[in-house]
Amino acid sequence: MPSRTPRPAPPRPAAAADLDDAGKQVLRQFRQVYNAVRTHFQKVEKIVGLGGSMVWALSLVRDRPGIGVRGLAEAMAVHQSTASNLVRGLLDRQLISAAKDGPDRRTVQLRLLPAGAKLLRGMPGPAAGVLPAALEALDGETLLRLRDDLARLVALLGADERGASIPLSDL
Repeated sequence: MPSRTPRPAPPRPAAAADLDDAGKQVLRQFRQVYNAVRTHFQKVEKIVGLGGSMVWALSLVRDRPGIGVRGLAEAMAVHQSTASNLVRGLLDRQLISAAKDGPDRRTVQLRLLPAGAKLLRGMPGPAAGVLPAALEALDGETLLRLRDDLARLVALLGADERGASIPLSDL
């Protein structure tokens, strides 16, 4: 009676192997994005002495004189309390001023002070950070597809919506 040699398992279909590789590639891409953002913010902090979100907020005050805390929060896509904390830090460092001198005396208008302007002149790269700048460079179709695909990923993760209001530079 001839002995039977066990047959090797059939190779996985190419599609399954491709999906496995794609998953690993996407994971690597997320790491690359995260590390690019982190490296940029570390460089910014080392050169100007402020965290990336403070620099971004400072640049928005420069670009939109008279902006309020709510407008700052909307522009940065962060919670209003986060924007308030950023403003407080910028006020404490005397980089901006806040005054209730506009048409609506209930809200403050923020303005850049000379020290803030000087700090921004020494800032490397985009003030908002490399990720917002890269996203702005994408065409609309790609951006919408990325938004929808990431929404599916966020749902699968069960990610907390509150995490979306934390600036990347604060992670």
